[in-house]
Amino acid sequence: MDRLAALRNRTDEMIDDLATLVSAESPSDDLAALASSADAVAEVGTRLLGQAPDRIEVDGRPHLRWRFGPEPRVLLLGHHDTVWRMGTLARWPFTVDRGEGTATGPGTFDMKAGIVMGLHALATLDGLDGIAMIVNADEEVGSQTSRALIEQAATGARAAFVLEPAAGGAYKTARKGTGMYTFDVEGRAAHAGLEPERGINALVELSHLVLALEAISRPGIGTTVTPTVAAAGTTTNTVPAHAHLEVDVRVSEPGEAERVDAEIKAMATTLPGARLVVHGSPNRPPLPASASAALFTRAQRLADELGLGPLRSVEVGGASDGNLTAAVGCPTLDGMGAVGDGAHAEGEHVVLTSLAERAALVA
Repeated sequence: MDRLAALRNRTDEMIDDLATLVSAESPSDDLAALASSADAVAEVGTRLLGQAPDRIEVDGRPHLRWRFGPEPRVLLLGHHDTVWRMGTLARWPFTVDRGEGTATGPGTFDMKAGIVMGLHALATLDGLDGIAMIVNADEEVGSQTSRALIEQAATGARAAFVLEPAAGGAYKTARKGTGMYTFDVEGRAAHAGLEPERGINALVELSHLVLALEAISRPGIGTTVTPTVAAAGTTTNTVPAHAHLEVDVRVSEPGEAERVDAEIKAMATTLPGARLVVHGSPNRPPLPASASAALFTRAQRLADELGLGPLRSVEVGGASDGNLTAAVGCPTLDGMGAVGDGAHAEGEHVVLTSLAERAALVA
């Protein structure tokens, strides 16, 4: 039996394993939930691979690593944290619709299906020597505690395959780099009706800063600087003494992350007496198309041999841990996971037939 047929025969088992992982809720900010999720991933992987993973905890975050042989040549990457808050599963449980051929639930598409596919792909190989697989617990918040682990595993490896979901069925051959920043503005409170002039309105100051950020963007070359989350004030009749802003940065071109970082950190307040504190930095460098070109060509050939071609590729604005592996010189192909839709959105889902097909190509 060929590998594709073998994986198609595993589809029901893959769905069951996906149900197990999705049912272990794992928001990035809940360490207890992440610990339970890591237990679930480790249990599934140990059963399939015959070996328990190394459990590497950094600042309470449980990262898992399977390593076969002393010098891994190929690295598979995934993450088990999700953007969904605890309790989401109660109103939106894992559900399989056989008529539509889909499965849905929080984290199904991004990216617990990819973890399942990677583990089942490895389980069909004749040997695992030279392979490593890392499933980290903080990708959705920048991989701050797993970055060193990933970079160490990728350094010197011949290929990294990232099990993130596909983009409309396409493989992700280039990604933007990212930066994450927080702005905290300190003003002075005062009664908004009796003596507003005695206050320093932190919200007004923040508004000036938000408008100034637009001038740092260069969308024509792929640089975006986007205010995303803001908060200010305590009561309706009080001049806000504090305001907070979070900013998302995306860059495509070399040097743009450094330019944006310098300009953000040089920003000054407008209102007399207001104070600004900025935290953050570039997080992930861009994943250039050159890092994936040879692997994508290989994938196209193998897909044709399996009867799964032609493959498509796309450049995306979102970053992943593939940005990190490419930056240390490891050829990297991303978007190796499931076909589906709705990442980070209510109703995200995977196409069930894609589980075996994409896993066969991973293998």
